[in-house]
Amino acid sequence: MRVLLVEDDQMIGAAVSQALRDAAYAVDWVRDGDTALSSLQSQEYGVVLLDLGLPGKDGTQVLRSIRARHNPVPILIVTARDAVEERVGGLDDGADDYVLKPFEMAELLARMRAVIRRKGGAGGPLLSNGNLALNPATREITHEGIATRLSGREFALMEALLLRPGAILSRGALEDRLYGWGEEVESNAVEFLIHALRKKLGRDAIKNIRGVGWMVSREK
Repeated sequence: MRVLLVEDDQMIGAAVSQALRDAAYAVDWVRDGDTALSSLQSQEYGVVLLDLGLPGKDGTQVLRSIRARHNPVPILIVTARDAVEERVGGLDDGADDYVLKPFEMAELLARMRAVIRRKGGAGGPLLSNGNLALNPATREITHEGIATRLSGREFALMEALLLRPGAILSRGALEDRLYGWGEEVESNAVEFLIHALRKKLGRDAIKNIRGVGWMVSREK
């Protein structure tokens, strides 16, 4: 999944970016509100981590602009502003959650998983199509009662497919979820990952729609 990190503090931004990559997210890190809004116009993101104290257009203005454009992307405010009115205002303006600095990265990741599940209509902790069940907290996928741990990129690809079972995702759409800005897109990376996943889960786990892309079936 691709994350937009909007954070002007160099130390915090670098640390959070690395932690997100270690957790198998693709990350685009921007340092001001205007760049955040232009990024959201040109790229689809799974979640936005938004600081409020930004240079120029502040985080509150960015949040309101995103929602004014009817963009439903999950947004977590990540800020040191701890006043109750700030938190209430952020949630009322359309944020999905509010995380106070300093924070533990494990908690931020858990809150991200929770808002992503809610936006996807899943109440439980697992992403499932009725046949496969993916646990984002452990990166384990269960098929026919057997749990298998996935690599970071394998997990990111299966997460993209299981968030929308029945939908066909093209190579470009999958690459967008696997790679952030500045990361080299490896040749045939999608095919290589799908081949590896099929060896673990069975050939029918991921279906190829020739000339269009890949999907996981929506099981009844």
